[in-house]
Amino acid sequence: MKLEKKVALVTGAGRGIGQAIAIRLAEEGARLVVNDIDLAAAGSVAKQINGMGGEAIAIKADVSLSPEVVVMFDQVERQFGGVDILVNNAGVRKDVPFPKITEPDWDAALAVQLKGTFNCARAAQKYMVRQSYGKIVNLSAPVPASPGNRGQTSYAAASAAIAGFSKALALELGRYNINVNGVAPDFIDTEMTRDAARKEGMYVTDFRKLALAQIPLRRLGKPEDVANVVLFLVSDESSFITGQMLCVRGGP
Repeated sequence: MKLEKKVALVTGAGRGIGQAIAIRLAEEGARLVVNDIDLAAAGSVAKQINGMGGEAIAIKADVSLSPEVVVMFDQVERQFGGVDILVNNAGVRKDVPFPKITEPDWDAALAVQLKGTFNCARAAQKYMVRQSYGKIVNLSAPVPASPGNRGQTSYAAASAAIAGFSKALALELGRYNINVNGVAPDFIDTEMTRDAARKEGMYVTDFRKLALAQIPLRRLGKPEDVANVVLFLVSDESSFITGQMLCVRGGP
């Protein structure tokens, strides 16, 4: 197995892409920490992994709050002794036209996606530096996220910042044998994507038709498509890749 006995923490793993990533890493032998703000959802994923013969625990934490992240990593250290892999997947998307966006709307997008990524990376790197090994993958979105709807200023700002953060962090942590990369999924069939379509006043079937017209591979992506890319980046098969942003969108 590619990740046997590695400890992997995946944030926002209670559903969707995060769930698919957690399960895929577990299939390759990783011991999983399934984080989500919804403990029941995280617990369901952890139960699924344990039922597969894997090893997983669920931890509730709001990654935008540094004290909760510290407590989460303390629990991980007690349970597993540290962490080898961090996948920053947690994020929120609130499409609001710029003239109507409020400070709370703006702050919410940046707090979870950007500050949450910072909080978890800062907590994880101390274990990775100590052991001279680590893999960090930060999920964001292309800028702007397709199909190019309006109202994405906060979401796009957070995503662009994560891309820059990932490249800068790769430069800093490379000397410690820590790889830092980013993944930008798009056109992925998730509940978040379907909710965004509904908020635009579109039927899901109409959204799919619009999306398919823009995708060279002529199909929507699945969470598992993203999970497979993340698996590659956290495995030793990608040991000479760092500071890169990979788009998973069925086309250029």
